[in-house]
Amino acid sequence: MRVRGVPAVVGGAAGLIGAAAVAGIAQQRRSAIRDQARIDPAAAASLRRATEARSATVQTDDGLSLHAELHGPDDAELTVLFVHGFTLNLQSFRFQRRAIGAAFGDRVRQVSYDQRSHGRSAGSSAEACTIEQLGRDLYSVLDQVVPAGPVLLVGHSMGGMTVMALADQHPELFDPAGRVPAVALINTSSGDLRTISLGLPSALARFHAPLLPYVLRRAARNAALVEKGRELGRDLAWAATKRLSFADPDVDPAVVQFAARMIEATPVTVVAAFYPALVAHDGSEGVQNLADCQVLVIGADSDALTPVSHSERIAAALPDAQLLIAENSGHLLMLEHPDQVNQPLLALVESALARSAAVPAR
Repeated sequence: MRVRGVPAVVGGAAGLIGAAAVAGIAQQRRSAIRDQARIDPAAAASLRRATEARSATVQTDDGLSLHAELHGPDDAELTVLFVHGFTLNLQSFRFQRRAIGAAFGDRVRQVSYDQRSHGRSAGSSAEACTIEQLGRDLYSVLDQVVPAGPVLLVGHSMGGMTVMALADQHPELFDPAGRVPAVALINTSSGDLRTISLGLPSALARFHAPLLPYVLRRAARNAALVEKGRELGRDLAWAATKRLSFADPDVDPAVVQFAARMIEATPVTVVAAFYPALVAHDGSEGVQNLADCQVLVIGADSDALTPVSHSERIAAALPDAQLLIAENSGHLLMLEHPDQVNQPLLALVESALARSAAVPAR
């Protein structure tokens, strides 16, 4: 596989496999152009519109600056802290933030932040792009932005792995007297990601695991060329994003555009740096430390990146967890079918509020 084939499709977990994952590049490009022509300008503008929030800067233990946004009063009864996934940013939870704000108002404070090297946060060295470091980053966010009061953690994909890392490092936060009464894990995995097929046909799936690290290393060494190629190959990136991140053929094209732009904003060097950490992730110990929390696990029946079996495995390790499987849904469930996340999440927030009210102030 030659590097010159990478630029047109590289763009995160979806873009990197795009050329192999879709049959008929020309057909996919035509389909992407048709989809983009159907974008409702008002819907696209609504997704791009910045939400009103207070900004904060978090300093990590290795001196990096993370961008955070806060909604709601500091003295709210509960804080909901969102942790986004690989190649995304804090805007990936915009539908969930809107629903929580509408349902609970000033009773709940919401905190979102961009993980290192993503969104508006500072770039990290490749050596520090590990799930363990992400767990320490999350602890810094808690310590500096949410120093007191109960917290509900919501993690999507790599964000869920980040929550597991924090639980492994600081189990005291998750015991009955700790600060985290509830956790929501969406489209995530506790490990064994080397075995996923990424939705590829079986003949191709056998080859993607050994080849992808090589492609990533070559792409990172030719980052300028790759980034230029991404600009020229946006139709292919669109097609790959739609195929690997969504399942519903009628997904709003404005949402696909929104996701594709988040993914393409993540430099290829960041994709390459985090990939080894993702495939090596073992969150089994962290998952066990969530046993005393109220845990909501949401998987998607057609998730090509973290298959539904990974959600089922997490739930099996936590017998008291609530497991929900969204139908006709892919990896970006919270964008594709927001209500399938919002409704159980609102119920979890309500339960966490009741639970925290019954516990003496900490």
